[in-house]
Amino acid sequence: MSSPDSLQHPTPRIGTAAAEHLSPTFPERAAWGTVGKLRAWQQEAMDVYFRDEPRDFLAAATPGAGKTTFALRLAAELLARRTVDRVTVVAPTEHLKKQWADAAHRAGIRLDPTFTNRQGRYAGHYHGVVVTYAQVAVRAALHRDITVSSRTLVILDEVHHGGDALSWGDAIREAFEGATRRLSLTGTPFRSDTAPIPFVTYLPDRHGIRTSLTDYNYGYGRALADGVVRPVMFMVYAGHMRWRTNTGDEMEARLGEDNTKDITSQAWRTALDPEGAWIPQVLTAADRRLSEVRNAVPDAGGLVIATDHYAARAYAAILHTITGEKPTVVLSDEKEASDRIEQFASSDTRWLVAVRMVSEGVDVPRLSVGVYATSSSTPLFFAQAIGRFVRSRRRGETASVFLPNVPQLMVLANELERERDHALDRKDSGSGEGDLWNPEDAMVADANRPDKASDGLMDEFSYEAISSDAQFDRVVYDGAEFGSYAQPETEEEYDFIGLPGLLEPDQVHELLTQRHRRQAKRIDSRQKSSTSEQQDADKPLYRTLKEQRSLLNSLVGLYAKNTNQPHGLVHAELRRVCGGPAVPQASVTQLQARIEFLRRKLGGAR
Repeated sequence: MSSPDSLQHPTPRIGTAAAEHLSPTFPERAAWGTVGKLRAWQQEAMDVYFRDEPRDFLAAATPGAGKTTFALRLAAELLARRTVDRVTVVAPTEHLKKQWADAAHRAGIRLDPTFTNRQGRYAGHYHGVVVTYAQVAVRAALHRDITVSSRTLVILDEVHHGGDALSWGDAIREAFEGATRRLSLTGTPFRSDTAPIPFVTYLPDRHGIRTSLTDYNYGYGRALADGVVRPVMFMVYAGHMRWRTNTGDEMEARLGEDNTKDITSQAWRTALDPEGAWIPQVLTAADRRLSEVRNAVPDAGGLVIATDHYAARAYAAILHTITGEKPTVVLSDEKEASDRIEQFASSDTRWLVAVRMVSEGVDVPRLSVGVYATSSSTPLFFAQAIGRFVRSRRRGETASVFLPNVPQLMVLANELERERDHALDRKDSGSGEGDLWNPEDAMVADANRPDKASDGLMDEFSYEAISSDAQFDRVVYDGAEFGSYAQPETEEEYDFIGLPGLLEPDQVHELLTQRHRRQAKRIDSRQKSSTSEQQDADKPLYRTLKEQRSLLNSLVGLYAKNTNQPHGLVHAELRRVCGGPAVPQASVTQLQARIEFLRRKLGGAR
C-alpha cells in the first residue's frame, strides 16, 4: 500500500509550549496542585516518562483528573523533539473522537476525527487521526501500514477496551506493533475477566498471579486530596418491593435487607420499574438536590443512567412531569447522540437521561447529581459511571449520586478509592473460584457492551412488578455512614439532600454529622412520646413496630459511626446477642431488647 498523503508533506512544527495554554482546573490557585499549566500529577507523570522514554507507557488516572491533557502535552513534547512525526489516538466511542480532536486543537495539535477506513490515508495538514477500537478491528492492516509509514505515537484511550473481544486485541496488536511509541491510558479499574490487554506488561505477584504493571498511577484518593476531583456523597434509598414470580407467587422484600441473591435482584428490578413509586420518589429527591446545588452552581446538571431504552424514555417522562422541563435523552444507537451530549454539555438545562454510552469518557463537567438507575453492578461499569460526576471545576463542589440500597453497589461505593490492577490468572482454591474471582465478574465484558444487562437482572422469565416505594436510608460519604430511615419529602430526608451546593469536604462531614445527631434526637423524642401512649390498647401494632424500627436503625447508625463498622455487621451482632429474626420480622419486645442493648453500649455518648 502506498504511503498516506500526509507523509508527503513536512510535519508542522510543534513547540514545547504547544500545550502550555491548556487550562488547569484552578488557574488562580497554583498551590492546589498545578505546576505552570500542568497539574502536579501531570508534571510528575511527564517526568517519569522522560526519565527513560520507554516505547510503552501505561498511565492510570482517575476519571476527571486530566488524562487527555497529560497525553496531549506528552504528544506535543515528542513531536517537538522529533521523536515522532505523527499521532494516532484510539478511543472507545465516536463521540470521544470529536472530544479528543477538540482538546488536541487547543493544544496546537491537529487531529482528524472524521477519518474513515475507506479513505485509506489522511491529509497532510493533520498531525494525525482519531479512530475507534472497532474501526481498527475492521481493517487492522490499513492502520498497520499508516503506523509504520511514519514515526508514530499511538495513544490508546481507556486501553482496557483492547480486550473487549479476542479479535479486537489481535487487531490492535497487529495495527500498532510497529509504532515508535505507545501511550496507554485508563481511568477505571481494569477488566475483571482474563482477556489480555495489548501492550500492557504483566508480572507475577507473590502468589504467582500475573498482574498488570502500571508505569504511573494517580488514583481517586490522591486526586481527592489534591482537590483535582470532587468528593462523592452517595444518597442511598431503600424501600418495600412487591412482585409476582413466574409461578404466580407474590413476593415482597425490602432493598438492603439480608436477602438471597435472587430476591435482591428481583427487588432491585422492581425498584427500577418506572410504573412503581420508587423511581418517581427518588427522581423527585434527586431533582430537589439538584435545585439546592444550582443555588450555588447555576449550570449544574443531573444524569440518570438507565438500563435500557424503554426505561430511559419512561424516566425522562417522569422527570418532565416533576420539573416541567424536557430532559435530554441519549440512546446508544442513535446517530445524533453525540450532538445531543455536546448540546447538553454547553447548556444549562437540568437533566440528561442516557443508557450506557455516557458511562465512560464523555466529558460533561457540569454534571453534579446522578441517579444510578441501571442494573449493572460490575466494578468496571460502576467506576466509569461515577467518573462522570467527579470532575471538579471550582473549590467546594461535591457530587451527589442516588443509589438503590443493593449490597453489590454498597460495597463498590465504600471502595471508591480502591486501586485495582488487571490479573490474568486466578488462584485456585479448590472450589472453582479463585481469590480474585466472583460470579458477577465473568459478565463484565457483556455488561459494558450496549444494550446488555448484567448480573442476571434482565434474564428472560415471567415476572411482574406489583408495587414499590422509596425510603431514604442513609448517606455514604468519605467511608462513613450518616442518617437512617426517612420518608420521602419529609424534614428528615431534606436534612441530607438539602445540604448547600458548595462546601469544603470537612464542612460536608461536619454538617452530615450534625444532621445525623439531630435526626436521632427527633426519633428518640418521638419514641419517648409514643411510650406514654402505648397504654392505649387501641393503638395499631404496626405503628409501634415502625417507631421501634426507626429508633433502632438510628441507634445502629450512631454505633456504626462510633465503631467504624458497617450497619449490617451491627445488626448481625444484635441478632446474635439478643436473639430473634431480622428487623422486619422482629417483634416489639425483640426490637426493644436490641435498643436497650445499644443504649448501654453507647453509654456516656448519649
